[in-house]
Amino acid sequence: MHRFSVLVNTLGTSTKTNEKLDALTSYFQQAPGKDKVWVIALFSGRRPKRVVNSRLLAEWSREQAGLPPWLFEECYHTVGDLAETIALVLPSPESDSPEHNLSWYIERLAELGPLPEVEKKAFMLECWRELGKDGRFVFNKLITGGFRIGVSQQLMVQSLARVTGLEASIVAHRISGNWEPALVSFAELLSGEGMSEDHSKPYPFYLAYALEGGPDSLGDPVEWQAEWKWDGIRGQLIRRNGQLFVWSRGEELMTDKFPEFNPLLQLLPEGTVLDGEIMPAREGKPLPFALLQTRIGRKNVTKKQLTEAPVAFFAYDLLEYAGNDFRDIALEERRGQLEQLLTSLHHPVLLLSPVITFGEWRELERIREQSRDKVAEGIMLKRRSSVYQVGRKRGDWWKWKIDPLTIDAVMVYAQKGHGRRSNLYTDYTFAVRDGEILVTFAKAYSGLTDKEIGQVDHFVRQNSLEKFGPVRTVKPELVFEIAFEGIAASGRHKSGVALRFPRISRWRHDKGPEDINTLDDLKKMLEMYGK
Repeated sequence: MHRFSVLVNTLGTSTKTNEKLDALTSYFQQAPGKDKVWVIALFSGRRPKRVVNSRLLAEWSREQAGLPPWLFEECYHTVGDLAETIALVLPSPESDSPEHNLSWYIERLAELGPLPEVEKKAFMLECWRELGKDGRFVFNKLITGGFRIGVSQQLMVQSLARVTGLEASIVAHRISGNWEPALVSFAELLSGEGMSEDHSKPYPFYLAYALEGGPDSLGDPVEWQAEWKWDGIRGQLIRRNGQLFVWSRGEELMTDKFPEFNPLLQLLPEGTVLDGEIMPAREGKPLPFALLQTRIGRKNVTKKQLTEAPVAFFAYDLLEYAGNDFRDIALEERRGQLEQLLTSLHHPVLLLSPVITFGEWRELERIREQSRDKVAEGIMLKRRSSVYQVGRKRGDWWKWKIDPLTIDAVMVYAQKGHGRRSNLYTDYTFAVRDGEILVTFAKAYSGLTDKEIGQVDHFVRQNSLEKFGPVRTVKPELVFEIAFEGIAASGRHKSGVALRFPRISRWRHDKGPEDINTLDDLKKMLEMYGK
């Protein structure tokens, strides 16, 4: 556990990509095989099943620390993370015995599931007694949730490629899909040998870089294919071994969440993988993403939801056909085969994402202005000769997004952040004016520099009006420009609207609370841009 604790600490505190890459590489070179498999699993979202709830963890740690509930709560609100709070308040470890490996703790936790509460408590206390502060934090995180340490899948793939000598694209593919960390060795996972064939395995997604400025620097427009950048869930639709699978870009198997796609099992040829966007749609036309949000996170989709928020798969690439990997074929050829396939199938839930016809860059810029009318975030530009790569690569794929919508608002609530910002107020709630009152409409926690965060934190501490647990009501004086990608009507919010990806665009030092936008302004935006 000590080696893993050091890795987590390095990844969580470093801001340099090379340092993180070196730390991961060193870990994969030195750690035991089982531990390496579990680190790959943990950092790619495969968390162990939770066996102890937060209430019990807090209760048992309070007892060991000898703290009254109110004091523990104050500590928790100050730290902002339960796992870290417990690690900090527990007494110093009593045992000098060496810590076990990461895999030992995970395997023991898995065995706790069916055991009575008294045995779970005994195990937790034993582990807390033998682990140091950093080890306790990591151990607690294994139970309470994921590690917020800023490790991208691509960074992990690069480190594994260094260690194994394999191409990054091969590594990315082998660690994707459905595999059980407890049942596979590191050598089997990275070699692909000794593992039962996973017919559901998706390909690593090819991601685009944001295009800064206009596309003039890309050269001749003839070399580029333009498409709408849809606002949905990026996914892969896979038909292999007589089965249908739907994967999200976040490597979540979502087949059961979209029963509309079930008929495609009988239509798609064996050995087909499509890359595209899962979007709410009716009669072939995309609908706002807000409709899809009513279905996300639900285990069972009701008939009412299927009717009110129907979905379709807008396909824009063909990655596998007749069991053959098409990724090294030029986009222009992949697109031609995709068009033939979807035209022959002609099913209402499987749609061909259209290519935008244009002659000059200026013409495409005018077309781009229609993005919101198309329920799109902008335009994708893909070199016609490009192959389908792995991860985010510069040069061949670009996303040319439209400018966000903006509105000026005043901060009314603040809450402390998590991780390395757990001692700073970094999560804010904003309001617009409705007559003489302020109406909250959005939360945001990104967009400010470290210096600005420090200044806002100082303001919050000096100007708090009320306290509700970890939340502080503050004097409505600081004005910020809030940027967002879209707006939709919402019955769950007091303002009546919900924003898509709200974030702080800038701090408006030049404006006071009397200058902020109104609720009517938001409603006018809803009329113009909402659907």
